[in-house]
Amino acid sequence: MCGIVGAVADRDVVPILIEGLKRLEYRGYDSAGVAVLNGGSQVSRLRAVGKVARLSEALAAQPTSGHLGIAHTRWATHGVPSERNAHPHISRDGVAIVHNGIIENHEELRAELEQAGYQFSSETDTEVIAHRIHFHLGGSRDLFKAVQKTVAELRGAYALAVIWGQDPDCIVLARAGCPLLIGLGEKENFIASDIAALLPVTRTFVILEEGDVACIRRKSIEIVDSDGRRVERKPYVSEQTSEAVEKGTYAHFMLKEIREQPRAVAQTLQERVAGGRLLAQAFGPAATEVFGRLASVHIVACGTSYHAGIVARYFIEQLCRVPCRVEIASEFRYRDPVVPANSLFVSISQSGETADTLAALRLARKAGFLSTLAICNVPESSLVRESELALLTRAGPEIGVASTKAFTTQLAALGLLVIAIGKHHGLAPEREKTLVQRLLELPHMLEQTFALDDEVRALASKIELKHHALFLGRGALFPIAMEGALKLKEISYIHAEAYAAGELKHGPLALVDADMPVIAVAPNNDLLEKVKSNLQEVRARGGMLYVFADPESGIEPSDGVEVISMPRHVSYFQAPAVYTVPLQLLAYHAAVLKGTDVDQPRNLAKSVTVE
Repeated sequence: MCGIVGAVADRDVVPILIEGLKRLEYRGYDSAGVAVLNGGSQVSRLRAVGKVARLSEALAAQPTSGHLGIAHTRWATHGVPSERNAHPHISRDGVAIVHNGIIENHEELRAELEQAGYQFSSETDTEVIAHRIHFHLGGSRDLFKAVQKTVAELRGAYALAVIWGQDPDCIVLARAGCPLLIGLGEKENFIASDIAALLPVTRTFVILEEGDVACIRRKSIEIVDSDGRRVERKPYVSEQTSEAVEKGTYAHFMLKEIREQPRAVAQTLQERVAGGRLLAQAFGPAATEVFGRLASVHIVACGTSYHAGIVARYFIEQLCRVPCRVEIASEFRYRDPVVPANSLFVSISQSGETADTLAALRLARKAGFLSTLAICNVPESSLVRESELALLTRAGPEIGVASTKAFTTQLAALGLLVIAIGKHHGLAPEREKTLVQRLLELPHMLEQTFALDDEVRALASKIELKHHALFLGRGALFPIAMEGALKLKEISYIHAEAYAAGELKHGPLALVDADMPVIAVAPNNDLLEKVKSNLQEVRARGGMLYVFADPESGIEPSDGVEVISMPRHVSYFQAPAVYTVPLQLLAYHAAVLKGTDVDQPRNLAKSVTVE
């Protein structure tokens, strides 16, 4: 993995390819490359380790142009980051390929190809595919058929784009487990792994389905499905704009996206609630029957989305009195889960292409769940298309690797899910009205938290040089502590862990000293007195406490205790989203002070499309 761009046109496509790669930089990568055909049968290729800017410098020193080309940003899975491992990879006779995903049987295919006389110049599984396609070209001299034969032999996940010097008007694509789409133009066509890459040149897309193989030319598109039958895929017009994936006046995408959260949450709630009640069609026409029959809920997600799922569990069980399990997708898919009767499977993902979450969904569809529901930010994603029910979060493009507005919109969407389930499990109309009102108040409350920015920046300066931090919370704020710790470690590289505050005395208290800052979230709820007691345990061991607290909590600043006062009158239903924002700002300011790469932290990718 990570990013694929391609184009076939009457004009020079190199600027399109480079701009597309720049728009995919947010996904995280270690090298970049481009391959083009410029009239002859020879492929012109340039690769560079590091940022796309390094590739641009190489192109300036060694200019190339062409009417057909493919480009890639790589996130290492097989082989260290290096120019020889960077994509595109080339086989004989001008076969060039870019690839996202992992091929599990690459070693046995490599052995067969070496026996047939092919020599390898990289450690990648991708070069295996390139040589295998060339091997099959020997029989047919038809690139489309050669790719079809090759993918039939592959085990694993892939999105492929292939060009060949003997067919200079054709790019062949194939996908299984990784996203790939076609952008439609006027006598020109484009390909990419993400819509964002192509927004400057088109807003009309064809989304390839699982198992599709396609050939795109300047004036035509041919697609066959996994059975080899020719199919038509309906074009999709994206509502995204090119400006939505630009920083504007902000120093970083992450800060921009933190500030966009009030609007993003408001958009997530729009047209889904009215008159103090949830609108019945918010989750789709079949949802009413599903919610009426369900007896339990099983939520599966990864990373930040997993934390959102844990928050939802508290509310589903407390407000709806329905059993709820939450599981990490990579664990669920390798278990043999026991599925209770009438259990709803809920998957949560920002991108809708997270490999483990998608695999978990596909397992769930065979495991006897009542129905499947996706909560996702990308309408054209695989997760949404393969789920029976869906609720889109409407966060807009999120470019920073560390998720911010995707998380708070997930919390808002899960709040709607709680109400939807509760309506069928004893939630009184007056209670529904109250919960809807609390959700509608969220955008204003999130806006209020921005007033804490100076205080949070000052706090960040106190933990900037620390090597470790401990985050504490209880109830539905425990996963918020987990999210705060994740954000800090992701972008500032400060080691941070989160614990349910009641677990302190069961081990973590041994770590507490003057060099271990303890950051706690303490809303004014039924667990407040318990949290206060846990904080005293920290203070008694000489730990420095930083507490995000309700003004009515009674927690006062003192020697070794700093208190950041949160907005007043935050309800238990609102607290997870509201207390998230200052923890995001804390991570952001700590990272800026440390000089790390805020938007593209080391070793991480935005959309994890491999296991």
